Amino acid sequence: MFKAALFDMDGVIVDTEPLHHKAYYQMFNDININVSDTLYASYTGQSTIEICKQLITHFKLPVGPQTLVDIKRHHFKTLFENDNPLQLLDGVLNLIKDYHDHEMSLVLASSASMTNINRIFERFDLDQYFTAKISGADLKASKPDPEIFIKAAELSGYEPKDCFVIEDSTNGIAAAKAANIFCVGYDSLHSEDQNYSKADLVVSNFDAISYDKLSSLLSTVN
Repeated sequence: MFKAALFDMDGVIVDTEPLHHKAYYQMFNDININVSDTLYASYTGQSTIEICKQLITHFKLPVGPQTLVDIKRHHFKTLFENDNPLQLLDGVLNLIKDYHDHEMSLVLASSASMTNINRIFERFDLDQYFTAKISGADLKASKPDPEIFIKAAELSGYEPKDCFVIEDSTNGIAAAKAANIFCVGYDSLHSEDQNYSKADLVVSNFDAISYDKLSSLLSTVN
C-alpha cells in the first residue's frame, strides 16, 4: 500500500479554473492577443511564468514574461476576492481526512504560485492535513517536467515507489509518469480537453480511491 499521496490543487482540490480562465482572458484582452480554446487547453497544468513565456514566443510579444505574469495575477487576485465563492471539490475533504487518519503523508504539488496555494489552504484550513506544499512556480521547470513530483516525493519522506499522484491534467499526468510515480487520473466535470491515457488508473469520483478501496483497485491494475 502507498505511504504518501501527492495532490495537484487546481481541478483536484478546488476548481479555480474558472477564475484562472477569466484572469487569463482579461490579460489576453489587455495585451490584444487572440488565444484559441485549443491553445489555452494545452497550457493546463503549467505554471503561469511558463505559459507567459510560451505566449511571448507564439505571438512574438515585445514584453517580458514577468510583465504578463503580473497582469494575470492582478486579475486573479481581484477575482479571487470578489467573484463567486470557491468550494472544495465534492468528496476531496473526506478523502484528505481519510488518508490523514490512516497516517499517510500528504504533499501538495501544484503549478500555482505559493501565494495562491496559501490562499486556498488558509480559506479551507488544509494545512493541518499536509506534510508539505510545493509550488511549481518556484522551480526551474514546469509540468510536464517531472521536477515538481520528484521534489514532492522527497518532501513526503518516502521513495517514489511508495507514493502516488492525483492529477487532472495531461501535463500533470505526464510529469508524474516521467518521475516514475504511480498516477491516478481524476477525470471530473471540471476537467476539459485533457488526456488520461498515460495515467495508471482513472477515476471520476474520490470515493473510488478511499484508503480502503485503493488497495483492491491497485490489485486490478498491477
